[in-house]
Amino acid sequence: MGDVLKKVPVREQDPKVRAKNFDEVCLGYNKEEAIEEANRCINCKNAQCVKGCPVSINIPAFIEQVKNDNVEEAYNIISESSALPAVCGRVCPQESQCEGKCIRGIKGEPISIGKLERYVADTAREMGISPKGAENKNNKKVAVIGSGPAGLTCAGDLAKLGYDVTIFEALHEAGGVLVYGIPEFRLPKSKVVAKEIENVKKLGVKIETNVVIGKSTTVDELMKEEGFEAVFIGSGAGLPKFMGIPGETANGVFSANEYLTRSNLMKAFDESYDTPIKPGKKVAVVGGGNVAMDAARTALRLGAEVSIVYRRSLEELPARVEEVHHAMEEGIKFELLTNPVEIIADEKGLVTGIKCIRMELGEPDESGRRRPVEVAGSEFVIDVDTVIMSLGTSPNPLISSTTDGLDVNKRGCIIAEEDCGKTTKDGVYAGGDAVTGAATVILAMGAGKAGAQGIHEYLSNK
Repeated sequence: MGDVLKKVPVREQDPKVRAKNFDEVCLGYNKEEAIEEANRCINCKNAQCVKGCPVSINIPAFIEQVKNDNVEEAYNIISESSALPAVCGRVCPQESQCEGKCIRGIKGEPISIGKLERYVADTAREMGISPKGAENKNNKKVAVIGSGPAGLTCAGDLAKLGYDVTIFEALHEAGGVLVYGIPEFRLPKSKVVAKEIENVKKLGVKIETNVVIGKSTTVDELMKEEGFEAVFIGSGAGLPKFMGIPGETANGVFSANEYLTRSNLMKAFDESYDTPIKPGKKVAVVGGGNVAMDAARTALRLGAEVSIVYRRSLEELPARVEEVHHAMEEGIKFELLTNPVEIIADEKGLVTGIKCIRMELGEPDESGRRRPVEVAGSEFVIDVDTVIMSLGTSPNPLISSTTDGLDVNKRGCIIAEEDCGKTTKDGVYAGGDAVTGAATVILAMGAGKAGAQGIHEYLSNK
């Protein structure tokens, strides 16, 4: 047995090797490592980790089964609460959620809950274990818009309750942000995402792709003409934001959304696919969130020299510590306390540089982070041929503008009650990024769960 105060280390690809491939960085636990890590869990009676989990997985119970090498039972326990355990084990910010509340973490390192969840999900998949569906159907039809984490979770929960669920997805492939947003090296598509979606389908959920709600059909038509008694909107936030600085329309400026979609969903990184992408020789990624790290690490793997430009300091970077650490290990440069003021282009309109100004941190703003203030006369230029803007996204107004009685706030987000997803339109529920603006996969799943419960209560009382 190792040191009970320290996590069992997880194997990873060497940084120099992985910087040139799209294979998964983290290799996960094997059986012996998982059992050793599970044995560090003291099985608290009043488990704080569960309170830190947005979908309330019974964490001590599943870890107890890992100790006993009973993967099937561990998987069944997780599946009661989560439709996407192999995804969550990889991309959840556990350090600020379940692991952030772990009692073990007070005197030592918290239990590696995420890595154990991933081990259970991956091993169950290799063993051919699937989640259990409903025994009885109630013949009530529910439509779910969007097949990202919120939509898949809501659909899975409703199917387990016996509803006849159809997901409508605008793109040609199901998965939402899991397929277009998160790179292969963090979340393998065919090995992990596609299999998790198959499991949701095994519960009886139907998925129709290439259906753009607001164009192909509307929410009102689904309810009036197609016989859906309730609708859940989990359409995400796919509309990118820009800075509004001079030169932003130059050739070579991407939103992180477009750059990642071309690589992840349209497989631009694979030479056998005919997807155009301008990887650039020198790339600047503007922003400091997880999406900025994903875009920067993708550009690096496509052969570019990459700098992240962020207006605050390292302490304020909103990305997960693990993602920042991986990016630094792989050789990505960090231009911190730096803000772009102009994108410079040549006479053909091609990007040649990004003009920036140095910043210093002033008083805290309403988010509690110290506000960046420009340092007069500190302008300088970084030579780049590609700029990727990763400044967050907002919901596309297509659904809200084509649905009668569906109210949005000033940011264009659908107004919905947090505990049940109820919107201002009767029978219509919503959750995830379409309600909150861009956030995490697990928070979207929590909202999908709440929406399923809200719909179930609504239809049970109808």
